[in-house]
Amino acid sequence: MYRYKRAVNFCVFIVIVALAFNPDNNPFFISEGSTFEVVKTSDTLYQEIQAKSSDYSLPPQNAYIDSVWNKTPGRNGVEVNIEASHEKMKEEGTFNESLLVYEQIPPEITLEDLEVSPIYRGHPEKDMVSFLINVSWGTEHIPDILNILKDNNVKATFFLEGQWAQENAEFVEMIDEQGHTVGNHAYNHPNMSRLSQQENTRQISQTNEIIKAITGDTPKWFAPPSGDYTDQVVQAAYNQQMETILWTVDTIDWKNPSVSVMINRVNSKIHPGATILMHPTESITEGLDPLIRDIKENGYRIGTLDKLLSEER
Repeated sequence: MYRYKRAVNFCVFIVIVALAFNPDNNPFFISEGSTFEVVKTSDTLYQEIQAKSSDYSLPPQNAYIDSVWNKTPGRNGVEVNIEASHEKMKEEGTFNESLLVYEQIPPEITLEDLEVSPIYRGHPEKDMVSFLINVSWGTEHIPDILNILKDNNVKATFFLEGQWAQENAEFVEMIDEQGHTVGNHAYNHPNMSRLSQQENTRQISQTNEIIKAITGDTPKWFAPPSGDYTDQVVQAAYNQQMETILWTVDTIDWKNPSVSVMINRVNSKIHPGATILMHPTESITEGLDPLIRDIKENGYRIGTLDKLLSEER
């Protein structure tokens, strides 16, 4: 009987030890995560951040087809990362709006989800603009324009005619190496609305082949020469996984305006999401630096088309 009691007591002891080392079954054990939950719920700073977080949140906006401006990109929403914000504020121990940490929430519908249509602008609430520099002539101005962009830490989108790119590979390399986006401007600057579908396709594909041979990348943006397009032209580009790009602000630099006229024209029409059309001309070479300063002073960032049309805030 004594041995039996000893065996029972030993078994009970083993069970107790097992429970002590099993957090899931031990009512006296508080896991690290549970402890953190208790701390959070009793931390007034954490509670304050949590309570105020909705005031700083914005819902994402889907891409859509505008009745005037056609394809329009969406915009990410934002919400407060409560844990990360608390981590940054806990040293001071008080709520500080400037220390809030945000996460961007992507929209459900993006540009890629929309039907075939041209793109004129970025999101109308995005305080960014893009320079679209169409190149089929004006080669002598390219070095100066690149130097001005570099000095101002600005990246642009250069739409290159295929024939020009073929004859000026060193400039294409220079544009690409300096971090600018390279787009397609057809092969020999035709009125594409007058061409057959087969010829539209050839104009775009031949230029893509030339640019890829020089830069190693196939362009994803297509700018029809003179802005001349039809639905057939847009479809020809789309069939090659490209979006057709137009503009909302025109420098009309090809008419050789004075620098002041050109700058005033842009400043009077600039808006959030603007795409600003220009060419390698004397007006641009002389006026680009002050134009960049004006645009930045008006509160706009200047970025490539890739950045302008992204959902990123």
